Amino acid sequence: MLNFYELQLNNKEPVYVQLALYVKRQILLGQASTGDRLPSRREIAAQLHINPNTVQKAFRLMEDEGYVRTSSTQGSILYVDEAIRTSIEDEMMRGMVSEFIGSAKEVNLSFKKVVDLISELWDES
Repeated sequence: MLNFYELQLNNKEPVYVQLALYVKRQILLGQASTGDRLPSRREIAAQLHINPNTVQKAFRLMEDEGYVRTSSTQGSILYVDEAIRTSIEDEMMRGMVSEFIGSAKEVNLSFKKVVDLISELWDES
């Protein structure tokens, strides 16, 4: 079962979005996969000291995006096929890169220098 104790909430994004992103990160890291159960909405709310309605909103988002399925008999379970995994990976990568580009442009960094440094650091990792 996925654990939400590790999630550190911030004030930049809505909490329900942070919950969904946390689940997506766990999927990409291989810490969560198809068939894994999610704690109940009340359990998550208690773990994070947040309103259960906020958790409900996160579940609705995850269900709408297709990677969480909820039934009255089994609760909420992750469902991740290759298309969903690829979609999550693309979304998260685009978000990280967009945030980085915004920060680089904000301080007037040169595109060429940034690309050169990324290439250098990528090879070192």
